[in-house]
Amino acid sequence: MNSSSDFLSSTLKLFRYYKSLGDKTIAALSDEQLYYQPTTESNSVAIIIQHLSGNMLSRFTDFLTTDGEKDWRKRDAEFEISHGQEVPFFEKVELLKAEWEKGWACMFAAIEPLTEEDLSKTIYIRNESHTVTEALQRQLAHYASHIGQIIYIGKMLLNENWQSLSIPRNKSADFNKERFDKDKERKHFTDKL
Repeated sequence: MNSSSDFLSSTLKLFRYYKSLGDKTIAALSDEQLYYQPTTESNSVAIIIQHLSGNMLSRFTDFLTTDGEKDWRKRDAEFEISHGQEVPFFEKVELLKAEWEKGWACMFAAIEPLTEEDLSKTIYIRNESHTVTEALQRQLAHYASHIGQIIYIGKMLLNENWQSLSIPRNKSADFNKERFDKDKERKHFTDKL
């Protein structure tokens, strides 16, 4: 493999990794918790899901041929779930799943067929040029930051019932002992994903 194919493979693994962290956190939360907003200016997990989905659909529909900010996108509406709004719980899980999965599916469908030659192509986001490599890095950073918000809200709400998604608190020594008892290996952390 060369560095371009390594980049594509690693990028896909990282997107899948961050999606899996979101999946695990969302699964651990109740319907009500998905709509919890710490303050009126804060986003709930449901709002973040709507925003991620809207962003993914806009950025990755016709990824190589049209601007990543589509004229049909209603970005401001992605942030419109208020404390007083009635949300039918029986529909919510399906709505969230449809939004979440639809966005990720669109993104993966656009990235998986990319070739090394595609990485240096120029695409546009809000009329600003990016190489495909730059656009992928931009979206990876954006999505990782929002997944971090989802995890933070989940950890806050679940408190002592939170199941760690990495090394549990006060378990670093055990984890390191297990790792250092093994022979050294050359492995990128995404290889385990």
